[in-house]
Amino acid sequence: MSGSSTPPRKALSKIASNRIQKELVDWQVNPPHGFKHKVTDNLQRWVIEVNGAPGTLYTNETYQLQVDFPEHYPMESPQVIFVPPAPLHPHIYSNGHICLDILYDSWSPAMTVSSICISILSMLSSSTSKQRPQDNDRYVKNCRNGRSPKETRWWFHDDKV
Repeated sequence: MSGSSTPPRKALSKIASNRIQKELVDWQVNPPHGFKHKVTDNLQRWVIEVNGAPGTLYTNETYQLQVDFPEHYPMESPQVIFVPPAPLHPHIYSNGHICLDILYDSWSPAMTVSSICISILSMLSSSTSKQRPQDNDRYVKNCRNGRSPKETRWWFHDDKV
């Protein structure tokens, strides 16, 4: 599964490789509720199944996240996108890009894939409407040439959703 926003691949640093392997072991022992790691032979790209939380707009819906780890993870955030079709949500673009500050400006090396997943599920669960961001068409059109969401200058202004 290669998304159109695949960053150029560079080999993982030793620190990144060790950290990702540790997170994978932790995930296998204690996976976050509502998520399932789809096993592949690629440590640098994880595919994660997301199940909508019961009692939310996304109950009984399943989506896939693609997590691409950069060379210098965890000092640099992973690229996280929904594999289309992405859920209808005011902060999720139809190309799968997610407007969530912890994936960009508010990233911390203390965060993990599990904590990212929990934040995304929380974002989905708190939504009161199923709709695309107002600028979806313009944004997606500007990303057509494989632009990564990490190249976007996000404006985080809505803390209601």
